[in-house]
Amino acid sequence: MATRRQEKVARVIKEAVSDAIANHLSDPRIEGFTSVTRVEVAPDLKTADVYVSIFGGDEVMQKKTFAAINHARTRIQSLMGDRVSGKFCPILSFYMDEQFKKTLEIMTIIEKAVAKPNVDDSIDET
Repeated sequence: MATRRQEKVARVIKEAVSDAIANHLSDPRIEGFTSVTRVEVAPDLKTADVYVSIFGGDEVMQKKTFAAINHARTRIQSLMGDRVSGKFCPILSFYMDEQFKKTLEIMTIIEKAVAKPNVDDSIDET
């Protein structure tokens, strides 16, 4: 369970990384809509795992965008360092967050199942 301090630092990191990706990176490989979904900070506040979802385009484009973000990790950390107040600026590790993608797939399956007429309901029992 995360402490208040961890949650506060995670929130600041999430905002700083989102801002850095949206406004401060000019890499042409970054395409589509990129969202920082969650940040998990270690108890010692020295490392943070940043989970990123990339929407739009095909899987190849998403991998290129993720590679560009991962390549710009040190630039993002330096931009984040101005916002994080503390003894350390956490070292970032980026991960693709597939959770949202899986949720959308499940929602699509549910919508298809609901839209399909049920064969058992059409049989008249007498």
